[in-house]
Amino acid sequence: MAELARVSRLSGPERAAVLLLVLGEEFGAPIWESLDDEELRQVTLAMSTLGSVSAQNVESVIGELAHHYSRLTVVGDYERTHELLIKLLPRERVDPIMDEIRGPAGKTIWQRLSNVQEGILANYLKTEHPQTVALILSRVRPDHTAKVLSLLPDEFAIDVMLRILQLDNVSKEVMDQVENSLRTNFIANLSQSSRRDAHDTMAEIFNAFDRQNEAKFMEALEANAFKSAEKIRALMFTFDDITRLDPNSAQVLVRSVDKLDLAKALKGASAGTREFFTSKMTQRAAALFLDDMAGLGPIRLKEADEAQQRIIRTAKELAEKGEIIIAKSGSEEDAILE
Repeated sequence: MAELARVSRLSGPERAAVLLLVLGEEFGAPIWESLDDEELRQVTLAMSTLGSVSAQNVESVIGELAHHYSRLTVVGDYERTHELLIKLLPRERVDPIMDEIRGPAGKTIWQRLSNVQEGILANYLKTEHPQTVALILSRVRPDHTAKVLSLLPDEFAIDVMLRILQLDNVSKEVMDQVENSLRTNFIANLSQSSRRDAHDTMAEIFNAFDRQNEAKFMEALEANAFKSAEKIRALMFTFDDITRLDPNSAQVLVRSVDKLDLAKALKGASAGTREFFTSKMTQRAAALFLDDMAGLGPIRLKEADEAQQRIIRTAKELAEKGEIIIAKSGSEEDAILE
């Protein structure tokens, strides 16, 4: 790891990491215990990716506290950091933070990269040299490489593909450098870049509201943050959005949902949505289904809402498994071709 040349390059969390490494277990324990979870996460991340810090930098950091150390080098990495924190803090505080810093699951760096969302990986790689990108993408899963390449600028992606074809045996030293760079510059910082947008989270919260609360809170949100309300509304997946499913996906969904749930859900749906579902059944099955729905008699609006939510969850689960496609409204890339 490259040595940090000047203390001015050290961030606040990095200075704190240096100080805590110097203090060690005995003198550093009270400070660790006083950190809240966010402070602990920041300092732990800094410590695990710190690398070598010269005696001069250590002296400068300690000098801020009127101390002086000489001929001292501090090194932080994931394993040493984990070992230190486990000694000092309850495991239930340490493990979630270290898991977040460790990044995606996988025994090797390449397995972990194959589990990184392709958009995030592509965004990182597009700033790297094409030769480095070629080396990296030649080591991850082919299906993941295909998705990443499709997200890179065309000219850049083609350059990378040509370089992959021309790759010779790569020395262990070069591979070690690439792996270390990925660990310190990408994987360790992945948790910061991969956190979900708050609008995505809020859209799922609104999806879970019954329609009365959805209308109440959306009205309040529109009054206070109209642009955010618009974005949340666009991200929401409602029961009526199911009508945008392609014919095959719609039939899979109809076969997968509980028919009583579907009957209750359609009690509270528009005529167009009812027609969409019944059109995916045979004429006889549709007639029997409508008879069963009429036989339910009046039901509470809450029951219809709850049934709709269960069907929405089923649709999302099927989409995650790749069994159906949920198209985004107005998105050209999600258009369904027959």
